[in-house]
Amino acid sequence: MFSVRDAAFAAAMSLANLGGAVLSPSLAEMTVEVGGAPMYPSKNIIENAINSKDHTTLVAALKAAGLVETLESDGPFTVFAPVNKAFNKLPKGMAATLLKPENKAALTAVLTYHVIPGKISAADFVAAVQKSGGEATYKTVEGEELTVRQNGRRLEIIDAKGNKAFVTIADVIQKNGIIHVVDTVLLPKS
Repeated sequence: MFSVRDAAFAAAMSLANLGGAVLSPSLAEMTVEVGGAPMYPSKNIIENAINSKDHTTLVAALKAAGLVETLESDGPFTVFAPVNKAFNKLPKGMAATLLKPENKAALTAVLTYHVIPGKISAADFVAAVQKSGGEATYKTVEGEELTVRQNGRRLEIIDAKGNKAFVTIADVIQKNGIIHVVDTVLLPKS
């Protein structure tokens, strides 16, 4: 009679014969899927973002602004990462205009406005919002502040112009920080 223990032993031996290929370390460390791609905590923000089909515009913008090397560095960074559809919501022609070489400073300002120094989880944001009586502000790498509120079960990020973005995927852990996927591009005052 073939027991459960025998089946488990046979499965373990099969895995051993395959060299453990079925349970690769990279699959074991996967935290979340973003844009059809697994995000790995052992990779940095750029290494993960380039694989997300939902962040091709953001990656192109980071390259145009010369920020790739920065987001590959140790950090830690908290990044609100707008999806491609978020860039499509900008006023007509704005995304294309920002990507022009002569507008690198403006593009850099917009992108660094999506970055907060440190590693701040969704739970950290919620705790700060509750402690502050409904909203918390954070200084961005760009220099201006973002406001965070809790809207039901979702986090709402308000930019300097009053635009609201919702976090659609929270706590995507990176080697050098954390990403929160957002549905709207955040804009500084300047």
